[in-house]
Amino acid sequence: MLSKSANLFALRVCKNKLCLPNSLTSKYSSWWSGVEMGPPDAILGVTEAFKKDPSDKKMNLSVGAYRDDDGKPFILPCVKKAEEILYNKNLDKEYAGIAGVPDFCASAAKLAFGEDSHVIKEGLNATVQGISGTGSLTIGAHFLAQFFPGVKEIYMPTPTWGNHIPIFKRAGLTVKQYRYFEPKTCGFDFTGALQDLAKVSEKSIVLLHACAHNPTGVDPKPEQWKEMSKVIKARNLFPFFDMAYQGFATGDITRDAYALRLFIEDGHQVALAQSFAKNMGLYGERTGAFSLVCSSKDEAARAMSQLKIIIRPMYSNPPVHGARIASTVLNDPSLRSEWLNDIKIMSDRIFAMRHKLKEGLQREGSSRSWDHITDQIGMFCYTGMTPDQVERLIKEFSVYLTKDGRISVAGVSSKNVDYLAHAMHQVTK
Repeated sequence: MLSKSANLFALRVCKNKLCLPNSLTSKYSSWWSGVEMGPPDAILGVTEAFKKDPSDKKMNLSVGAYRDDDGKPFILPCVKKAEEILYNKNLDKEYAGIAGVPDFCASAAKLAFGEDSHVIKEGLNATVQGISGTGSLTIGAHFLAQFFPGVKEIYMPTPTWGNHIPIFKRAGLTVKQYRYFEPKTCGFDFTGALQDLAKVSEKSIVLLHACAHNPTGVDPKPEQWKEMSKVIKARNLFPFFDMAYQGFATGDITRDAYALRLFIEDGHQVALAQSFAKNMGLYGERTGAFSLVCSSKDEAARAMSQLKIIIRPMYSNPPVHGARIASTVLNDPSLRSEWLNDIKIMSDRIFAMRHKLKEGLQREGSSRSWDHITDQIGMFCYTGMTPDQVERLIKEFSVYLTKDGRISVAGVSSKNVDYLAHAMHQVTK
C-alpha cells in the first residue's frame, strides 16, 4: 500500500498511455508560460502572404535577393566555374581556423581597401571571416562593446537596415540615430546629417553604409562624403562601415568603395563588415568578413587575438565552402574578370528597371515627381508611398512590399514593370 505522499508521485496509466500526475504536468508545462509571442518578421511575413495569393499577376518586391529578368534566382557563371575548380581539387572538409579561410580573408580585405592601400601593405588590418554581413557586424559589435575606449554609443542613420539595431543592442551598445533620409524629397538629408553628427558625443561610434544604403537606396555624393569625414574626424568619432553591396551598387568595385577608402585617406581608423551575398550571389553560403584597421602591426595582432576569443564561443569557426568560392573568384584572373562583368550586368539590369518604372509612371499620367526612383541606387528603392497606399497595392493589385514603401528593384522585370507602374499610379494619384 503506497503512502499518501508516494501516491502523489505515482505514474498513472490513462487509456494505455503513461500519464503524469496533475501536479507534475502543471509544474513541467509552466517553464515557458511567460514567453510572449513575438511579432512576425516584416519581410518574411510579406513573403508568406505572397505565397498564398492566387493572383497570376502577383509580385514580391520585399525580398533583398537578385532575380534575373525571368524572376528566377541567378547563380553567377563565375561561381559555377569556381565550384567546379574546387570539386576537382578534391579538398577535405576539415575545420577552418577560428579566423576563417586565410586566402579569403586576405582577398576580402584587398577588395575593400584596395591592393595598393597602406592598410594592406603595412599589415594594419585585423581581418576575420564572418557569417555573411550579419555575422560580421555581430563580431564587430561584440568587439566594440568590450574594447572600445570611448562612449559605448553607436549612431545609425534614420532609417537603417532592420538588423542593425538589434545586433548592436544585443551586444550591449546604446543605439542612437542621426538624420539621413528626407521624406519630402526622397533623398539624402545632408544638412540634417551634418548637424546631428556635429552634436554626437566625442568618442562615440558612427555606423555608415558604404554604398547602396539599405533600405532607402540614397547615398551621399562624393563631396558630401568628404564633409561627413571632416565632421566625424573633428568630433573624434569612430566610423563603422557596413559594405554589403560593393560592385553590386554601381557595377564598379572601386566606385562603390569610395567612401571607405576616402575615410582611410583622411586618417580614420575604421571597422568594416563585408558581405558576399549580393555581389557574388552567395546568399545561402553566408560568406562575409570583419576588419578592424589599427595603427600598427602589433596593435593589429593584439586585436586579432581578441577577435578570435570572441568568435570561439560564438560559433567556433566559420563554414569553408563559400569562402573558398569567393577566394577562387577573386584570385583567378579569368574568373575575377568574369565576375566584374557579371556584377556589371546585374547592376545594369537594376538601373534599367528603375528607368522603365519611372517612364511607366509618366506614361500612366502621374503628376508626381518620380525622379528619386532613378536618383537612388542599388537593390532597394524608397518609393515614398504611405502605409495606406502600400496596403492598397497589396489588396487590390497583389504587389507585395514592406509597409514603409520600400521595394526591391531586383524583383521588377521587363514583364511586370508596366503592371507595377500602373498599380503605383492607381494608389498614388
